[in-house]
Amino acid sequence: MSRVGLEGQVVVVTGAARGVGELLARKLSARGATVALVGLEPDLLKQVAERLHGDSGHWYADVTDHEAMARVAAEVKERFGKVDAVVANAGVASGGPFVDSDPQAWRRVIEVNLIGSAVTARAFLPLLMESRGYLLQIASLAAITPAPMMTAYCASKSGVEAYAHSLRAEVGHRGVRVGVGYLSWTDTDMVRGADQEDVMRELRQRLPWPSNKTYPLGPAVDRIVAGIERRSAHVYGQWWLRGMQGVRGYLPGLIGTVGQREMKRFAPRLQGMRTGLVGAGGAADEEARATHRS
Repeated sequence: MSRVGLEGQVVVVTGAARGVGELLARKLSARGATVALVGLEPDLLKQVAERLHGDSGHWYADVTDHEAMARVAAEVKERFGKVDAVVANAGVASGGPFVDSDPQAWRRVIEVNLIGSAVTARAFLPLLMESRGYLLQIASLAAITPAPMMTAYCASKSGVEAYAHSLRAEVGHRGVRVGVGYLSWTDTDMVRGADQEDVMRELRQRLPWPSNKTYPLGPAVDRIVAGIERRSAHVYGQWWLRGMQGVRGYLPGLIGTVGQREMKRFAPRLQGMRTGLVGAGGAADEEARATHRS
């Protein structure tokens, strides 16, 4: 597949203050792209923007807020004149038994990861239609296979995968290409935050190879950059994820059987697990919402 040079391209990245979004912004900028950073941590966004190579801008916005994202889209267009690609990367996670989960945290994972992705696309699709551009929706291994203790995250990532595939069929004739990006456990604040819970860390370590490893961030983001350049329909942050597509139909039954055994093993240790959003990004989301309510 031919590549689209990133020199002079305007790329919007949500969840750009840290992790995948932050490193992606830096790598896109190094290839000549103008990057518009969107997130909930204005100080960190400013620091990221200051380290980029070329022109850039940063916007504070909650991706679940349609009015805020519509304003961001208008301001990005006014400042840079166009938008060539959008990476819907913003996401949060929670873990633990569903029956004991915090209802607000559970709902928030769905809101940010699924509804926030749709709000992002709704705000920017008119600009992508003008440029015949590209929307990359970041999903996860969690979209391919279910996992106990991750009900909200798996539901949200399965949802964004299905939504993006549906959207691809709708907007292709308008010149917009839509891709889905898949990442396994990658060394980010979110994964490190989940690993602070002993049960979550040990459950993950008991997964079969190669899904039981934490993978370095850099190579995964390099694959995402290549996917943006190719306007790929599917982007795999780790090499083996492509192969999971061929066996995904068998995974719910397998996980349902093996997962019961693992949950029985860990049942005595499940009491008192933290049930809120994990990692620094989750903390930033909770702080932003608390500030908004006050």
